[in-house]
Amino acid sequence: MRFADPYPLLLLFLLPLWAYWHLHRRRRTPSLTFSSLKAMREIPRPAAAKLAHLPFALRVAAVTLLIVALARPQTGAGMQEIKSHGIDIMLALDTSTSMDIMDMNPSRIEAAKTAMLRFISNRKNDRMGLVVFAGTSFTKCPLTLDYGVLASFIVPLSSGIVEDGTAIGMAIATGVNRLKESKAKSRIIILLTDGMNNRGLIDPMTATDLAVSEKVKIYTIGVGSRGLFYIQVEDSKYGRRTIPVQSDIDDELLKKIAAKSGGMYFAAKDEKELARIYDEIDRLEKSEIKSKIYYEYTERFAPFALGALLLLSLEWLAAKKFLRSLPE
Repeated sequence: MRFADPYPLLLLFLLPLWAYWHLHRRRRTPSLTFSSLKAMREIPRPAAAKLAHLPFALRVAAVTLLIVALARPQTGAGMQEIKSHGIDIMLALDTSTSMDIMDMNPSRIEAAKTAMLRFISNRKNDRMGLVVFAGTSFTKCPLTLDYGVLASFIVPLSSGIVEDGTAIGMAIATGVNRLKESKAKSRIIILLTDGMNNRGLIDPMTATDLAVSEKVKIYTIGVGSRGLFYIQVEDSKYGRRTIPVQSDIDDELLKKIAAKSGGMYFAAKDEKELARIYDEIDRLEKSEIKSKIYYEYTERFAPFALGALLLLSLEWLAAKKFLRSLPE
């Protein structure tokens, strides 16, 4: 409960003074002087005398309720300005075959998914979406505040859902396209890859220029080690087999993308480093925004006003009818 106009409540401080004046005035009524009051103490007090203050007590209670009613008590809630942190973030995840390399526990793609899910769980009031890419790219989940839905798209991700290759420029362009209509003060892409750009219709630096024009910041993450690795794949003709995969990360390109867009480049050789990188980005990307929430109030002065009217009626009955009917 709140009071729309709390100033009348200051009148409540006058009620003790009113009560003091009432009692003091009664003591100043005419009196007789006796040499001893011992005999008079044995005389029982009349019922009317015992209840002499009842009308005044009812009047004080009625005035109290009237003062509360004047302050306009209300229930519900009103407009509240809340400061929070809100950023629009597109997560871009490489799903090429090399992401199945197991130099991270249990593999690069699984370690990346775990770090992303943890990052999502730590954010509040941020819209986030997901772009997946390999030889091409597409939006897996548009910007949303429903983190449960976003997580449900990340958990089942695996390599092979897009034709193989690494189209970094296409991934950036897809993310920028999703962010360009955003009204957020801060818009970022977090791009994770373990390869070199070798596919796609858009050059990575051209896509970065597009991001800069739209004021989109890009954080780039290179995962894994360089070298020749062996992974197991499912082949429709030969079944499950082991194939060699060359892992080469274009650190220089990822650094240029990050630097030009105002972001940062990170390198992760294991799952612990990857988790720390997402924690670092989480720490860096905090921008305060203000949002207003509107509520409706319900006026609750009527019960107090009716209560005051009832008490005033009882006072009148007590003073004019009830007390006068009692034996003196």
